[in-house]
Amino acid sequence: MNVFVEMISFPFMQRAFLAGMILGLLLACLGVYVTLRRMAFFGDGIAHASLAGIAIALLAGIAPLPTALAWALFIAIFIFWLERKVRISSDSLIGILFTASMALGVILMRFTQGYQPDLVSYLFGSILSIQTVDLFVIFLVTAGILAWIAISFRSLTSMSLSEEQASVNGVNTTLQSLLLYIALALATVLGVKILGIILVSALLILPSATSRLLTRSFKSFFFVSILLAETAILVGLTSSYFLDLPSGAAVILVGTILFFLAIFFRKK
Repeated sequence: MNVFVEMISFPFMQRAFLAGMILGLLLACLGVYVTLRRMAFFGDGIAHASLAGIAIALLAGIAPLPTALAWALFIAIFIFWLERKVRISSDSLIGILFTASMALGVILMRFTQGYQPDLVSYLFGSILSIQTVDLFVIFLVTAGILAWIAISFRSLTSMSLSEEQASVNGVNTTLQSLLLYIALALATVLGVKILGIILVSALLILPSATSRLLTRSFKSFFFVSILLAETAILVGLTSSYFLDLPSGAAVILVGTILFFLAIFFRKK
């Protein structure tokens, strides 16, 4: 018990757990709609595309998180616009833009001077990288997105189950889809600080995919997804502290174990 008290006594762990719990809630809620709408590749694409925003910030000597958020927002809106202008699938557009954005990020990093610890933490996640200002940004953006989900819950759910039927019922599916793209972009980049560019999108998918195996109603699907995400965050961050593991990898491994346990017990 003393070792756990000692862990929580460190300010960086307090910030990491608080940020992790907030992000777990946010990503789990959005993950439900990602699973229903089969948008798993979108989160992965935005996470990788954010590398360009981070590289721009490091090159300019400004804060990486706000810059990465702005870049992700631009990419999300650009994807949404292109989907309606060209006859190319959404996955193809995402693949093109995220690889181009990553290529831009790699080229820009070539011009940064010396070792960049911030860049390493963004790639793989780091509990040490969460600062008070990051916590404030995470809380503010999360509060805004969760407020939108609460207000638009019926519309979002209806649209995710059947976009055509939702449109017939008077839902502005174009607006709600755009807002969902924006919310996913912002949430994914927020998670990069703890989970890393490479792994953050997994927390959008794993809790909701696992929950879908275990539940029958939409309400239980939603809340079990949140419970699983928070469990993965808590156990993963604790493991990363005691075993000196990358935080993102630890969280995702816990989530993956929960997923396969759900498959095993479901079959029995």
